[in-house]
Amino acid sequence: MSNKKRPCLLAALLTVLAVCGGDSVARVFPFGPRHRAVNDLANQFVPFHAHLWDLLRGRADGGLLLDWQAGLGTGFLPDYGTYLSSPFAPLVALFPRGDIEYAVYAITVLKTAVAAAAMTYLLRRLGPGTWWWASVLGASYALCGWSLAEGTYNPMWLDGLIAFPLLCLVGEWAREGRRPLLGPLVVAVCWVANFYTAYMATLGAALVLLVRLAVTDSSGTRTAPTDSFGTHTAVRAALRAVLRAGLTTGIGIALAAPVLIPVFLGSRHAHPGLVREFDPAPATDVLARLLPVTYSFATPAAFVSTAVLLLVGALLFRRDVPGRERALWAGLCGVVLASMQWGPTHLLWHAFATPNGSPYRQTFVLSGVLVLAAWTGFAHGLPDRRALLGGTAVVVALTAGALPSPFLTSWAVLLTAAGLAAVAGALLLPGRGRYGVLAALLVMGTLLGQASATTAYADRERLVRLDDYPPWGAEQERRAAALAKADGWPAYRTDAGLPRVAGNDPLLLGGQGAAYYSSHTPAVLTETLTALGGGWTSRGRNLLSLDNPVTDALFGVGARWREGRVIRSKPLPLVTVRPPGPPPAYSGSPFRNQELLLGTRVYEAPGAGGACPVGTEVFLWAPDATGTARLGTYETRLLGGRPKRRAALTSLGVQERAGAVALVPGGGSAEIGCLDHDRLRTALTALRARAATSVEVTSDGLTATLPPGTTGTVVVAAPRIAGWRCEGRPADSYGGLLAIEAGPGTTSVTCEFRPPGLRAGLAAGAAGALLLAAHLWLGARSRRRTRAPAARTRPGAEDPAPLSP
Repeated sequence: MSNKKRPCLLAALLTVLAVCGGDSVARVFPFGPRHRAVNDLANQFVPFHAHLWDLLRGRADGGLLLDWQAGLGTGFLPDYGTYLSSPFAPLVALFPRGDIEYAVYAITVLKTAVAAAAMTYLLRRLGPGTWWWASVLGASYALCGWSLAEGTYNPMWLDGLIAFPLLCLVGEWAREGRRPLLGPLVVAVCWVANFYTAYMATLGAALVLLVRLAVTDSSGTRTAPTDSFGTHTAVRAALRAVLRAGLTTGIGIALAAPVLIPVFLGSRHAHPGLVREFDPAPATDVLARLLPVTYSFATPAAFVSTAVLLLVGALLFRRDVPGRERALWAGLCGVVLASMQWGPTHLLWHAFATPNGSPYRQTFVLSGVLVLAAWTGFAHGLPDRRALLGGTAVVVALTAGALPSPFLTSWAVLLTAAGLAAVAGALLLPGRGRYGVLAALLVMGTLLGQASATTAYADRERLVRLDDYPPWGAEQERRAAALAKADGWPAYRTDAGLPRVAGNDPLLLGGQGAAYYSSHTPAVLTETLTALGGGWTSRGRNLLSLDNPVTDALFGVGARWREGRVIRSKPLPLVTVRPPGPPPAYSGSPFRNQELLLGTRVYEAPGAGGACPVGTEVFLWAPDATGTARLGTYETRLLGGRPKRRAALTSLGVQERAGAVALVPGGGSAEIGCLDHDRLRTALTALRARAATSVEVTSDGLTATLPPGTTGTVVVAAPRIAGWRCEGRPADSYGGLLAIEAGPGTTSVTCEFRPPGLRAGLAAGAAGALLLAAHLWLGARSRRRTRAPAARTRPGAEDPAPLSP
């Protein structure tokens, strides 16, 4: 094994051992009975990876641009660019579909290991030092608290953990004027993999580059005091390096634009999330999170191995390290930490939008900077006793400052003390022979013990503090198989129904339902389903399945999972035609809105006392109610309460005896509607007679054949999201649904979907490619010109003979 590969492989191995060891101690999937199906991991990442599996295997309804399965038909490219564009994501196709949770876990561990290897490679590239120390520090970065507490259930963020050392490496290439092709390509891959954390990693790498330029020259040698001429030369070289880095980054981002711009515009068209003010965490809590075995959702998970803290503290007291180098690296650590606590820089780190969830998503950059500072001292050898004493005092002071924090655990103090003693002892041992082996074992043991314990503690705490969902199992397998057997798309939709497994059940279980949860949930979809009685959580971004005969008919749902089995009905085709006239204007009543979209009255108002006529189906609309609603022996559970949740329109069963009144839990207004199924069947028969005779659905649109003599408004049972064009022009909206006017002689309608920003992204990508080619050509031309004079002035070269007079 080569000396270059050995440190990286050791770092990756240490990382895998710590993560899997911690999960084993906590008895968490796949090493025990406790599941990992929490929060967005269950709601988004596992279902989206399941959908990617279907896409790669040719089993999905839709393609890269359009997803026909979730949200009744939504754009997929923004979701792909947000959740699935990592180079590691396609590895799910290597696993069976039923083992999708194993696949996501394996990818999560693999990403963490790659981050360790990447940081180790960077450390070895930045300066000399003992190889196994580089492995330990690289693994310490990958096993930081942010990775173990947050990245593990947000695996798309782990691409940012990999991106930071890679982008720092790109900065080194720019500083040295090397790798003009590979640099932009690395930037592009990082930004495509996960633009959100790549943005943070880019900011961090830029700060690291500035420090590197201040302490080293272009050859990598540490700078020494110079005269004014030398100073001007160094400044010009630094400016050229900054310009090269900026150009490299700009070209790389341009190359990633075909994904980035649709993602950006997808966010602009999304239903707005919660806007909150940033509230910095108390200093004692920030200090506590530097230590192992702590957990909190609203504080920075800044833990790195005690070895890192000790080395950074010791750097402050090392007389053998130039003062400017010590000051700049220590200052960078302090600046990054302080910037996380100040409102304006907090917004800068998060692209000027305070996150809905954890407010410290940039913490991995702080961990990376601490590791880089820790490695800096190794270029000058191991710290002496004086520096070690000073570093120990720093760690003790940080621990003492954290004592008032409620997040500090007894295990945190114990492991910090034990780790401090072990690492300090290792640094005092001779570096060769058996003592060197003992030192390595002490340091690696500290890392593995602290990281494994932190992993196990975070595993347990997440299950207690975060929302959890049923993991994939035999019941989900049976449900998915039943839905697949009932599937008849595009003749009709199949809805995964209730109870829900996760926020994206159509992607996870199959079918083409209304449920959908994403950062890009379209505002028009949320508004339309809400007007028709739909329910949601996550302030309107997590849409629930709407189980109602009228909306099932309108959206073409012909099979639905209900009460443990598939229930079938006869819905409208996907494409229908409505008489000429203005589109429906919704009011506050979902019953009236459904009738407007249907074009017929099918609900009766309840009589005196709120009782429905016998034989009608009783529906309750109580969006803010929480509790149990009853009608006779029938009962159902409501979970409402805006702004976070909204209970869906729900059935209380058929009115079987006169005078029976629904009992509704308190919490906001409520409305009762009495559905007459005979009227509904009559209305559907009339609409079915004017519907499309055939519908062909593709991965980016549809074509419908219409009956002869069709006039009026052609309505597609799909949300009119931005990007739809029908017959060469922007599509119309009919009550929030995709529509187009059909004039005399219209026999077919073709609609195509292109995500907003796709053309602009492709143009920007092409421009980036041209700029990269021009940059490479100009660089090659400059190098040829530089070599030519050098060749003419080589020793022994003869001057050309003079011309004859």
